[in-house]
Amino acid sequence: MGFSRASLGFLGLFFTAGAILLMFLTLLGGARNTNPLNLVYFLEADTGNIPGAPSTSRWTFWNLCSVVNGKNDCGSTHVDFPFDPPSHRNFDTTENVPHEFIGTNHYFLTSRFMFPFMIIALFFSTLSLFTGLLAMCTRIGSYLSGFLAWLGLTFQVITTCLMTAVFVQGRGAFNRNGQTSHLGVKAFAFMWTASVCLFLSCLLYCIGGAVGRKDSGYSGRKERRRGFFSSARSNSVRSQKENHA
Repeated sequence: MGFSRASLGFLGLFFTAGAILLMFLTLLGGARNTNPLNLVYFLEADTGNIPGAPSTSRWTFWNLCSVVNGKNDCGSTHVDFPFDPPSHRNFDTTENVPHEFIGTNHYFLTSRFMFPFMIIALFFSTLSLFTGLLAMCTRIGSYLSGFLAWLGLTFQVITTCLMTAVFVQGRGAFNRNGQTSHLGVKAFAFMWTASVCLFLSCLLYCIGGAVGRKDSGYSGRKERRRGFFSSARSNSVRSQKENHA
């Protein structure tokens, strides 16, 4: 029983740690011009015909970056940087900017909500990582870790869905405007993989708690049955001896 719970708890810890690592790589993408952070971005678009914009632009959590030798070349960082091309935060012009971005707050608000949900997801996931040490030896630790992993998963899925919605729509807007664009494969792969890892860790923690309870109950019934048959056998042997006597 203990080995099973320990194994499930360890696997839960493994997937939780993997999810947190991938989430941090996505969160910090664009924060520094160092490998591998300079390869993580949400959307890349050809913006050379937009006044004041770099020839190729990439959006991250922290800033709008140009591209040098296929890597992010980012300047100063800004927390919770929005995806809003015509605003003063991005290009500060509407010339040659796809019309879908003009006169709407959809892209601004959707991209801004990603950051706080991401922080909340990391908070609960990190708590689950620490309590996961208890999951290897206690049933309560398993259920607590599973609950925290579930909370982290909820906010992680919200963040990933917002990211997918806003940047897929943005890619379509740029492409329809004749400006080649594509999604950042690494950021999307990291975020969706982290969601799967948190789901697996939540499942493993809960199974660890349930398996411990089931094994405990079964052992008890087995002992009771063994006690019944042992006593019945002893009484039978005793009665046979008395008859022979």
